[in-house]
Amino acid sequence: MAIETAPGALSPVIAIALVGGLGVGSQWLAWRLRMPAIVLMLLAGVIIGPVTGVFDPARDFGPLMAPIIAIAVAIILFEGGLTLNFHQLRDAAVGVRRLVFIGAPLGWVLSTLALHYGAGLTWSSSWVFGGILIVTGPTVIAPLLRTARLSRRPAQLLQWEAIVNDPLGAMAAVLAFEVVLVLNAAATVGGAIGELVLGIGFATALGLAAGYGLAAAFHRGWVPEYMKVSILFALLLGIFGMSDAVLHESGLLAVTVMGIVIANANLPSYEELRRFKEHATILLVSGVFILLAANLDFAALALLTWRAAIFLVLIIFVARPLTVFASLLGSGVPWREQVLVAFTGPRGVVLVAVAGLFAERLLDLGFEDAALIGPLAFVLVAATVVIHGFTLKPFAKFLGLTGAGNPGVVIIGGASWTTALAEALVKADVPVLMTDPNFGHLRAARAAGISTFSGDILSEGAEQRLELISYATLLAATDNDAYNTLVATDLAPEFGRENVFQVARQKTESARHTLPATLGGRTFAQGATFEEMNRLIREGWTFRVTRLTAEFTLKDWSEKRPASHLVARILPNGDFKMVSDVADMRGIPDTRIIALRPPETADDGSFAPQPPGQV
Repeated sequence: MAIETAPGALSPVIAIALVGGLGVGSQWLAWRLRMPAIVLMLLAGVIIGPVTGVFDPARDFGPLMAPIIAIAVAIILFEGGLTLNFHQLRDAAVGVRRLVFIGAPLGWVLSTLALHYGAGLTWSSSWVFGGILIVTGPTVIAPLLRTARLSRRPAQLLQWEAIVNDPLGAMAAVLAFEVVLVLNAAATVGGAIGELVLGIGFATALGLAAGYGLAAAFHRGWVPEYMKVSILFALLLGIFGMSDAVLHESGLLAVTVMGIVIANANLPSYEELRRFKEHATILLVSGVFILLAANLDFAALALLTWRAAIFLVLIIFVARPLTVFASLLGSGVPWREQVLVAFTGPRGVVLVAVAGLFAERLLDLGFEDAALIGPLAFVLVAATVVIHGFTLKPFAKFLGLTGAGNPGVVIIGGASWTTALAEALVKADVPVLMTDPNFGHLRAARAAGISTFSGDILSEGAEQRLELISYATLLAATDNDAYNTLVATDLAPEFGRENVFQVARQKTESARHTLPATLGGRTFAQGATFEEMNRLIREGWTFRVTRLTAEFTLKDWSEKRPASHLVARILPNGDFKMVSDVADMRGIPDTRIIALRPPETADDGSFAPQPPGQV
């Protein structure tokens, strides 16, 4: 059955395909160009929306647009709640509590003052909109953190604040609006208080009950594995709908609470659930930002005056820093991290969606200045997305709060040959971390000055103590093939499967021992096994770094060193990448290569570290 559309409008199917394609395409292009994805998504939305008129969300989706955005934001907030594990907070716990319990109310007051004295809004509109400005946007923070690669604690502070304060901002707006209703005799004090208490209490109780109930059902095996994600989605939508029916916007609180409960329930299937939701969230974030930008009304923006610029300066450079510095005073959070958090406060889709809703309600009560709330919300989102999108990474790098300048390598296993490889990498200015459950296996690495971690890389201790954000490549190289496969499979989603390698397994000659492509990592050193690598080192082979030039190309090197095992390449800009074989090097410009070479080879301009322990 065909769906009727307005003249010139896109069909809902085409509109959804367009939004999805542009959203994901913008994310991919941003990854390739190493640009902030959100900036490209906003730009794409503006081009297909108000600039060209190809896509108009209100026209093409009609009354479905608001529910689509509401459900998308609910799923995004739930996925954010799934990442909030209390065991991972550690030294960031005090800072998070202060940003929530002190920062939220203080930010509300300062934002209200900025709106009244800066933007010129009435006190009623300022208090309602100021409550919404508490939010810092998990839809924006997540992509920014993915790009900036911050150190653990500032990343946790920004992430937790964004996710926890998001529903609190919506609730603050509800509270302020109820007060406005009472002051304008549109509601009684008792009725307003009763509605708030009932709505917030019901949302919290519903989120807790759903989270604990679902966790208990999963723990006791009441839900088959193949239905877990389906039931999770269905319950999420049901909880959001029921809570929102009692008090508008309280559904965001309910799903966030539900996500936090599940994140801390120690579910065996937690990682699979979180990864699936994370993939869904990337698609949803892309879509809602395209919708947000495409729905921009230039006529509404024309209502803004020079006071909008004053408002932006006050919010970004006064209210936000004062809120953070006051909240974290005496918290023990280092000043550099405080500065980074203070000047990082991007806003996202939730702000625009909730602001638009309350702007309509205030207009119905006769507050004409509420017509400025929507445009102010959009320009604040656009300004903060552009500013933080382009400055967060360099600003954090300036403060020394990012991973290593050149992402390094994590080597699992403290054998003699892995130590020799680590020495060659360090000599080439590639950061290296060696880990092994056996403290003694790392003795030679420690003597060579290589960073080490004695323990299981998959343990909670490693997750809490290691800053893996500084490393982009992983090599599983212990003498246990099963353990190598486990590590490579488990950490592949975090590092990217193209960046996870392992030594070849001993038994792969028959179908009984061949693993599927979904398990393990990529081949290392042209398929060499652990024992083969150890034997070669004992026979005098060494890891050497060779610089390729226009006169001495990769082809020349391959012809001159046919027996050597190619391991990695380093581009002139310091970008490091491990390779499986020579085929991975095709088309690579002037660079350095690292290879395991036989003894007594002629000098070709390369250099080699001494054998392990003799550096």
